[in-house]
Amino acid sequence: MAHKNDLFTNVIEQIDKANRILKLEAGIVEILKQPQRELIVSLPIKMDDGRVRVFEGFRVQHNYARGPTKGGIRYHSELSLDDVRALAAWMTWKCAVVNIPYGGAMGGVICDPSTMTSRELERLTRRYAYMILPLIGPEKDIPAPDVSTNAQTMAWFMDTFSMFQGYSVPGVVTGKPVSLGGSKGRTESTGNGLMFVAREALKHKGISMDSASCAVQGFGNVGSHAALFMHQKGSKVVAISDLSGGIFNPDGIDLPAAFDYVKTGKSGLIKGFEKLQNGCTFVKGAAAATKQLLELPVDVLIPAALEHQITGENADRIKAKVIVEGADGPTTSEADEILFKKGVFVVPDILANAGGVTVSYFEWVQDLQAHFWSEHEVRVKLRDVMVAAFENVLELSKKHDVDMRTAASCIALKRVADAITMRGIFP
Repeated sequence: MAHKNDLFTNVIEQIDKANRILKLEAGIVEILKQPQRELIVSLPIKMDDGRVRVFEGFRVQHNYARGPTKGGIRYHSELSLDDVRALAAWMTWKCAVVNIPYGGAMGGVICDPSTMTSRELERLTRRYAYMILPLIGPEKDIPAPDVSTNAQTMAWFMDTFSMFQGYSVPGVVTGKPVSLGGSKGRTESTGNGLMFVAREALKHKGISMDSASCAVQGFGNVGSHAALFMHQKGSKVVAISDLSGGIFNPDGIDLPAAFDYVKTGKSGLIKGFEKLQNGCTFVKGAAAATKQLLELPVDVLIPAALEHQITGENADRIKAKVIVEGADGPTTSEADEILFKKGVFVVPDILANAGGVTVSYFEWVQDLQAHFWSEHEVRVKLRDVMVAAFENVLELSKKHDVDMRTAASCIALKRVADAITMRGIFP
């Protein structure tokens, strides 16, 4: 069982909370609380200096009742098996909430990619792909990028799998380069989906998007695209942050310029941008910037960094009217209770950031059909999926007078439980 502060504890608490409404059969609840398959692998890698280092990796398949499992690959120095279990479970709920035919999985390697060369990361990726080979495939488990992995990582992964098959298998991963069967619109899909549900949440709260203020914690792929899309729809983004610190401007940050600065800069960080736009101030350090950003009096707060950023300790100081979760698990269960009582409208991770897995599903479908869609088609289909899912969750939230996370969890658990019940227990 997870320790008190582990992410998997949040998963169990969320299941129990949703089940107080659903009242599922006890045996089904026990199935939902346990990953169906876990693999721990040892990864010996020859480093550029000739040394051999051994890394530890994981792949967890939480539940495949509704279809093949789907989930990212994360490279992080503080990754744990319980983290991977929790993220795999959230992927199960995420796929079920937006009603795509996947179960949830997650994987990763304990490492610090910032200290490794591209050649070392390629060898690590190929070794990891080889070691989890029995579990993956277009009809079994389809990995995707996550923290510190990207389209290049997926290209190496796909190539390694294909070498053992003897032919190219583009559908084994998503988030690939378009030249290898990736989908147009995939890179920005999570941020795009966040914008779509933020727009619906603001509409529900009676706030116009073109006059809304917004703060975004985490200016990586998800946060930067979410901020850019919010800006394009007229919202005033007054704060952004990353590992280097935070940029603040009450009159609004020039998002296209900040986006290009990070994209083209050597460091890939926002530090230094404050010198390019009048009115911007810089707060050095992630911790100091995060504290200030999370407590700003904005209409929309988008936590798009890592988990457990909004807790019982700071939830009382949150002044945002709407929180749209770009990261997985940024809000603890204790904080959820506080925010709900305060009237803060939280769009939970399993709904808010499901744009990525939705377009991953589109990519997988395109790969299987060898027929690809335009970026406009992808964007329209994504919007339709995200808006429909938001409306379903909001309706259930109103019906039972519960927060949006509990409502989303109810929808997800019910869909997975129905699939398990219909299939039956083998043997």
